Amino acid sequence: MILQRRPRSTAATAFGLAEVIYHSAVRSIRKTHGNAFAALFLNMAQTLLLVLVFYAVFGLFGIRGSAIRGDFMLYIMTGVFLFMCHIKAISAVLGAEGPASPIMKHAPMNTLVAVLSEALGALYIQVLSLFVVLFVYHVGVTRIEVHDPAGAMSMVLLAWFSGVGIGMVFLALKPWLPGFVQISSQIYMRANMLASGKMFVANMMPGFLLVYFTWNPLFHAIDQARGYTFINYVPMHSSAAYPFWVAVAGLVIGLMGEFYTRQRASVSWLAGR
Repeated sequence: MILQRRPRSTAATAFGLAEVIYHSAVRSIRKTHGNAFAALFLNMAQTLLLVLVFYAVFGLFGIRGSAIRGDFMLYIMTGVFLFMCHIKAISAVLGAEGPASPIMKHAPMNTLVAVLSEALGALYIQVLSLFVVLFVYHVGVTRIEVHDPAGAMSMVLLAWFSGVGIGMVFLALKPWLPGFVQISSQIYMRANMLASGKMFVANMMPGFLLVYFTWNPLFHAIDQARGYTFINYVPMHSSAAYPFWVAVAGLVIGLMGEFYTRQRASVSWLAGR
């Protein structure tokens, strides 16, 4: 039996696409763990572990004085939260279903939906973990104050967005250079443990050292986030526009590469996965 598709309005098409993205995002979240609470707990544990590690490093080397005046744990969290959002966004986009995946045989599904659902699923988990950790710290340890909550949250979204843009570039190259993408993406994510600048304050860094960090969009997002978080810190060596345009450029290049790849998709690519 042949079914004829009725023409749909733009609003109906957009709503249908949003519904598909929603269900795909739920699927991407649930596939990490069968229990949603367990998935959230594991992500929170990973975030808390990073916070405690950096707290111990600062205490061990006696460099707490180089931090911004204010809540020291909040200073560490601003770096760790944005780092996690950025890295998780790259990993999620890079792990999205490709054009040769069997799920692409289902009519509403396409690579754009797969990428968006993975990215939004990662953002959901990270933002939820952020609010839970901050709430527990605020209630159980000490009262925290954020100078500009909306601005700080916008930098969290910017770190995620820049991660999506960089992940799209890796995703476009993945079918053609799988070995290179696997190694280079791991190098980038590991390098950001230091190159993101979450352990340093940009305004206090000497000029000869600053040039090794300003290439990194995450460095700018973290520094700007601290400017919105602490009332007595004004970023002078970073810009919110830089990571935004890097993300836009990465998205454009990645989408162009993904479109080219989709036209030449082969089922044999799945053999190497």
